Amino acid sequence: MAAPAPFNLEDYKRRMQGALTALAHEFSGLRTGRASPALLDPITVEAYGAVSPLNQVASVSVPEPRMISVQVWDKSVVGAVDKAIRSANLGLNPIVDGQSLRIPIPPLTGERRTELSKIAGKYAEQQRIAVRNIRRDAMEHLKKLEKEHAISEDEHKRHGGEVQKATDDHIKKIDDAFRHKEEEIMQV
Repeated sequence: MAAPAPFNLEDYKRRMQGALTALAHEFSGLRTGRASPALLDPITVEAYGAVSPLNQVASVSVPEPRMISVQVWDKSVVGAVDKAIRSANLGLNPIVDGQSLRIPIPPLTGERRTELSKIAGKYAEQQRIAVRNIRRDAMEHLKKLEKEHAISEDEHKRHGGEVQKATDDHIKKIDDAFRHKEEEIMQV
């Protein structure tokens, strides 16, 4: 039976940092009343017999604070891009203008702000769970190392404390990011 890999706290911290990165990406897709190209990132377009991300069939820019511009590269795909944006459930209604689409960003209603805030809370909770799962993996690794006499009980406790500190730090960062996003969403 192979000996377990040595304990490396940095690997677990890197995985926890990945949860923060994922959260930032999810938050970038939440509309806050300001135009952002990231708002259209999750949209896929059916074109050329395949489903492609929007950014592979068009360029997205923000010419004004409340306007997104989508310049479609192939005129035959304009209708598919328009349909994809409308059906993405983002509350956006593109205005087709030749090969480009202008997408005005409507102001958010109080109800929609509350809904977006709840969605942001769900994203944050998913990443808190991910961080806790990483902590669990690290603690199980330590337990296995101690059981196989690869580390002492004292080392197990010391590393366990380090893992808990890293977990607490990352959960605090997730909470801070959520609070910041919630303030951004609720700003009128």
